[in-house]
Amino acid sequence: MSTWYLTEEHHRLRRAVQDFARAEIAPRVEKMETSAAVEHELSQLIAKQGWIGVTIDPAYGGMGAGHLAKTIIIEELSRVSGAMGAMVQASQLGVAKILHYGSDEQKQTWLPRFADGSSLPTIAVTEPGSGGHVLGMQATARRRVKTYVLNGHKVFVGNSHIGDVHGVVVRTGRGSKGLSAFLVESDRPGLSLAPHQRAMGLHGFSFGDLILEDCRIPAENLIGEEGDGLAVAYSSSILYGRPNLTAVSLGLHQAIMDETTRFVKERHRYGGPLADLPTIQHKVGLMQSRLMTARLAAYHAVHLLDQGQPCDEDLIHAKYVNVEAALDSARAAMEIHAAAGLQTGRPLERLVRDAHHTYAPAGTGDIQLHRLAETALGTSRGQWSQRLAARASLPEPRRAHLRLNL
Repeated sequence: MSTWYLTEEHHRLRRAVQDFARAEIAPRVEKMETSAAVEHELSQLIAKQGWIGVTIDPAYGGMGAGHLAKTIIIEELSRVSGAMGAMVQASQLGVAKILHYGSDEQKQTWLPRFADGSSLPTIAVTEPGSGGHVLGMQATARRRVKTYVLNGHKVFVGNSHIGDVHGVVVRTGRGSKGLSAFLVESDRPGLSLAPHQRAMGLHGFSFGDLILEDCRIPAENLIGEEGDGLAVAYSSSILYGRPNLTAVSLGLHQAIMDETTRFVKERHRYGGPLADLPTIQHKVGLMQSRLMTARLAAYHAVHLLDQGQPCDEDLIHAKYVNVEAALDSARAAMEIHAAAGLQTGRPLERLVRDAHHTYAPAGTGDIQLHRLAETALGTSRGQWSQRLAARASLPEPRRAHLRLNL
C-alpha cells in the first residue's frame, strides 16, 4: 500500500520487525495458546530490540522515530501475535506518563531503561468499581511528610505481571483535581499482584490486578504535581492508548485477511477454489476495502501526531474505525471458513478471539463516538495533541530528516 509519508526508514523498520516476528514469535505461538501463561522470556527479548523506546528521544537512548514508526512495530508484531503486540502497546502507555509529565530526574532514571529494554513500564488507572469512569476511582494516596502511602485495587493493568515500574493514578483529594499519579516499583513492600487469570484471547499477555496495601513510596515518585493524575491518565490514553490499540487492531486485521485469502485459494469446492466464487470474492473485496480504509485512518492520525498537529479526533476516529473494521472482517472470515473457522488448530480462531480484546481498552466504540460527537457539536474540551505537542511529536530536525527521505 503506497502512503506518501512512509519513508525508506519506515519500510526498513517494518522488514526488521517482520523478520524478528517470523523467527522468534511465530514458533512460540502454539505454546502460548496452549498454556495461556505470561510470556516473560519473549517479552524481554522483544524489549531488548529497543522498540519500547521508539518514541523516546535519542538523548535518553531511544530511537526517536515517532508514532508512525511505533504503529508499524505494534502492527507487525500483532500480525503474528496479538499478545506480543499488546505487550508492546501496553509498555508504551507506561512510557507516555514519563514523557508527558515526568521530572528531569525521572526521565534520566527511567527512559534509558525503557529504551534498552532493561525495565518495562505500565500504567494503572482502572478499578473494579469504576471501570472507564476515571473520576469514580477510590484508591488513595496519603501524604506522610516525605512519603506517600497508597491503598487500593487496580484492574486490567497491561503487563501487570512483567512490569518493573507501575504508573498508578490514585486519589489525593476530591473531584477532578483530586487525582495524582505516582511511580510504584514492582518490588515495593505493600504492592502485590493477584494471580494471573486466563482470558478469552491474547494468551501470553498479562492484564491483571495490582493490590496496594499501605504501600509507602518516596515523595519524589509523584509524577508531575498533585492534581495532575487526570491529565496523566487522559493524555496517555488519547495520545498513546488509542493509536496503540489501533495498531494492534490493524495487525490482527491484516492477519485475518492473510489467513482468509490463503484459505479461499487452497480450499476447493464445486470444481475449483473458493476464490473463484462470486459470493466469496464479494466478501473478500469488502474485507480488503475495510483494511485499506482502516490503515489510511491509522497512519494519517499518527502522522499528524508526529508533526505536532492537533489530531485528537483523528486518533479517536482511527481507533473506532480500526476496531470495528477488524471485528467486521473477523465475522466475514468466519463466514467464509464456516465450520473450519471454529477449529483451534487454525489461526483464524485465535485471531478472532484476540480482536475482541481491542474493543474496550482506551475507550469502547460508544465512547469514541461520544467524543467524535463532541467535536462535531463544538463541545469538546480541547486537544491533548495540541497541549502536549512539544512532548508528543517528533523534534523538528527529525521531522525535516524524514521529509527529506520522501
